[in-house]
Amino acid sequence: MLSKRIRNITPSATAGMIGKVAALRAEGVEIIGFNAGEPDFPTPRKVVDACKKALEEGKTKYTPFNGLGLAKEAVCCKLKKDNGLDYEPSQIVISTGAKQALTNAIFAICDEGDEVIIPTPCYVSYVEVIKLTGANATLVESNEDFSLNTERIAAAVTPKTKAILINTPNNPTGAVYTEAELKALGEVAEKNGLYVIADEVYEKLVYGEAKHVSIAALSPWLYEHTVTVNGLSK
Repeated sequence: MLSKRIRNITPSATAGMIGKVAALRAEGVEIIGFNAGEPDFPTPRKVVDACKKALEEGKTKYTPFNGLGLAKEAVCCKLKKDNGLDYEPSQIVISTGAKQALTNAIFAICDEGDEVIIPTPCYVSYVEVIKLTGANATLVESNEDFSLNTERIAAAVTPKTKAILINTPNNPTGAVYTEAELKALGEVAEKNGLYVIADEVYEKLVYGEAKHVSIAALSPWLYEHTVTVNGLSK
């Protein structure tokens, strides 16, 4: 018998749709898949060559549990250049993808029965990841234009609330939260002593006049109370 924690979560809707698309293609059906969040171009040659070189040089052993030093230094440089965030390598953790980083962050912040507020619509796996940790997701509807409704978020805070999880640019809506929205959200978090978990994996997928802003860069308090999650897959 599997654990109650595992039995309470539902399979990934994204993975299920990927399977359906693969099955249809195997039957010869021409179909355009909008399910997997991956680029439609091959891995850049320099990345392939670097991986081959590392294998040929015998770099196949265990690495430090929180990531290679060079990788963490590279992340620090990226965050400073692109996001205005000044971190030390000791503040960086390399994981096997953004979803693992989110899971680790929620496990680190939440105890059984704690609550995490999520503006909706949201990425399908957020609720299941939170359930897996033993915490509970509190879903708060966004405005009609998918901007943040900070009044509703503030009203959803309870004594059990530990964090607010945001995703900007947002999956699935594409909404990019403005600096004003994020400052207002930050005020709610600071007033209630909440962590902010900021999933910024889509930060390069910004179009038109929209501008990505990292909430951790908006105040010293938010810098200290924000877990910024990003990745290479997008």
